[in-house]
Amino acid sequence: MSLENFKFFKNLEPRWSDFDPIGHVNNVYYFEYFQIGRAYYMMTSSKKWQWTRHMFVIAHMEANYQKELRPNAINPRIGVRVTKLGNKSFDFEYIVTSKSENGEDLIHCMGKSTQVMYDMEEKKSIELPDWVKNDFKNYEGNL
Repeated sequence: MSLENFKFFKNLEPRWSDFDPIGHVNNVYYFEYFQIGRAYYMMTSSKKWQWTRHMFVIAHMEANYQKELRPNAINPRIGVRVTKLGNKSFDFEYIVTSKSENGEDLIHCMGKSTQVMYDMEEKKSIELPDWVKNDFKNYEGNL
C-alpha cells in the first residue's frame, strides 16, 4: 500500500477521548476514522449515492498499526480508495497519516474492509449496481 495510490483524503480531528492513558489514539478509534473516511469518500466519488436508499454492510475489516498517533500530530488525515469490485461487494483500503516536523509523510495505520451491498427490506445481499461500479471506476480511474 503506497500513499501515492490514494486520490481521496479527509482531514482528521482526533478528539481528546480518542487518546488512551498511554497518550496515543487507541486502536479502536482507527475504525471510526475508517468510517468517517468511507462516508466522505462515498459522497465525493458518487454523486448518486443516497444513504437512505443505498446500504452496505461490513463483511470484513482489518487494521495494521504502524506508528502511534499523538495529540501533537501535524495534519492528521485519512486516505481512502476502492481497490476491488465484485458481484455483490467492493473493497476499500485506508491509510492514516500525518506530517513530520520536516514535512515528511508519516504512516500511522493502514487498513482494509470489504463491503457487501444489502437490501434493507429483503434483508439480503444484492448485486453491486452498475452505476456504483461506474462511479468508482470514473473516480479511481484504475479499477
